[in-house]
Amino acid sequence: MFSRRTTAVTGSLLTASCSALLIFTSAAAAEDGEGMSGKGGKAVDEAPAGVEPTTMLSEEISVDNSSQETKITAAVKNEGSKDSGEIRLLVVGFDGLSVKNVKGCSKVSKNDLPDGSNSAYSCAIDNLAAGSTKSYTVDAAYDMREQGKICLPVQSADGSKTYWQQGPVPFGTNNPSPNAPTTPLLLGTDNTPVTPGGDELPRTGPADQALPLGAAGAALLAAGAAGLWWSSRRPARET
Repeated sequence: MFSRRTTAVTGSLLTASCSALLIFTSAAAAEDGEGMSGKGGKAVDEAPAGVEPTTMLSEEISVDNSSQETKITAAVKNEGSKDSGEIRLLVVGFDGLSVKNVKGCSKVSKNDLPDGSNSAYSCAIDNLAAGSTKSYTVDAAYDMREQGKICLPVQSADGSKTYWQQGPVPFGTNNPSPNAPTTPLLLGTDNTPVTPGGDELPRTGPADQALPLGAAGAALLAAGAAGLWWSSRRPARET
């Protein structure tokens, strides 16, 4: 029944949804719901009359430093006065944050992922009544050596229109805890990667300076492949 109602996800639609709007995501920061936030959200294409979809993400998550596993709550809400009809929610991971599973949703194939992303799930919603909210538990992995972002677009059932998009918005911390069991991360915060390792002393010299420069070069190449939107918004690496 799920496959009958879900139109195949195309790479071009996802790319337009999760990448082109990155430069606008800081414009909206509506808070709604205990422990949840609409930070980084923005209306995109015009929704049907009376339908006003929005999304929310956990304001704080905790990453297991041993397994790198974490859980995120993603929610979609219809703040309008009319039922939504068939829509879909996408859950997309970027950089160090990988989406491993979203219960009740289907995994997006590698060939259909938007540029710059590493994982995505598509959640078909038959109808979201006016004023109703539907929540999903997102199983994810977070490599604390990298920064990580998540994106929640709400689209028409066929993916031709994106009514709302939250993100790509980062989860992160400026105080990494490599030796602690877990590390708390905050929504809307760029992660400071854990370097060097928790059991290593900082080292200096030409050999150590070459690594971050090389990594920065690789990041620039990746940004060029993903498009100008990525290079213009990627946080600058501290030297």
